[in-house]
Amino acid sequence: MTSGLVLGRFIPPHLGHQYLIDFAQQYVDELLLVVGTRPTDSIASELRLEWIKEMAPRARVIHVNDENPEETHPQYWQIWEQTLRAALPFIPDYIFASEDYGWKLAELLGMIYIPVNHPRTLVPISATRLRSNPLHYWQYLPLVVRPYYAKRVCIYGPESTGKSTLTIDLARHFQTVFVEEYARGLLDFKNGRCDDLEDINRIARGQRASTEALARQANRVLFCDTDLLTTTVWSNVLFGTCPAWLYAAADEMNYDLYLVTDIDVPWVDDNQRFFKNERQEFMDLCLQALRERNRPYLMISGSWEKRFARAVQAVENLLGT
Repeated sequence: MTSGLVLGRFIPPHLGHQYLIDFAQQYVDELLLVVGTRPTDSIASELRLEWIKEMAPRARVIHVNDENPEETHPQYWQIWEQTLRAALPFIPDYIFASEDYGWKLAELLGMIYIPVNHPRTLVPISATRLRSNPLHYWQYLPLVVRPYYAKRVCIYGPESTGKSTLTIDLARHFQTVFVEEYARGLLDFKNGRCDDLEDINRIARGQRASTEALARQANRVLFCDTDLLTTTVWSNVLFGTCPAWLYAAADEMNYDLYLVTDIDVPWVDDNQRFFKNERQEFMDLCLQALRERNRPYLMISGSWEKRFARAVQAVENLLGT
């Protein structure tokens, strides 16, 4: 049985790390993977540990959160040697890296160093470069990491204001995926009726689950036809109350931009629309919910062509394109 070691801070993990991990897992029978973190890191340690465990399902992931110094410290190598000897269950046969530190750690710990594409010609990316512009280097982000950086845009507002059409058109224009309004698909089976708070609970859970499930498939931006904040408004309008958990969940699901579709378009009736004559009142409630939470929003008004052009420009500004 052969064993190996890979270590890093992974802020964030990228496909170069994935190649290094996969190389090591193909080379040895057992891989120890050390994730070094500090409280001041820009990405939470718990999140990086989850990412690495998914990226390396056959490895034994070890969390090291010692406040080890930077490489300029005179005892840098001795401190890291002590840290690793304390953290590792055993000293592996090999250490794998794409940087020169591999030679020194191998010498200190009595391992054999296996260099892995030091020039980084196979996956030409570094964490430093990726952090500088994650959306520009999107192709180097593992699927598990992409939801962290993907911009989320919610198409938001009252009934019959073109939210679904705008969502689909924007997703097509930006070559990405979109989240449909979960309530519509659910209530289709009930002849369009929302009968009680249990329906509200199902709608909210379904909307949240669909959003998180599709986030990994997003190409830099995810468009969402409505959100949990809208569901809180509907709950209060229909039933005069809203489940406490739903308020908390709505606060947790943040969006980078809300595109609020105005009511200056004709009403189109169907079996899931309720308030033809109260659209302004519903709009006021929607805007109030945004303002109370200081959510960023932009009104989308005018003809369908003007709405689409204004929305595209807003999203391009958000993406920095």
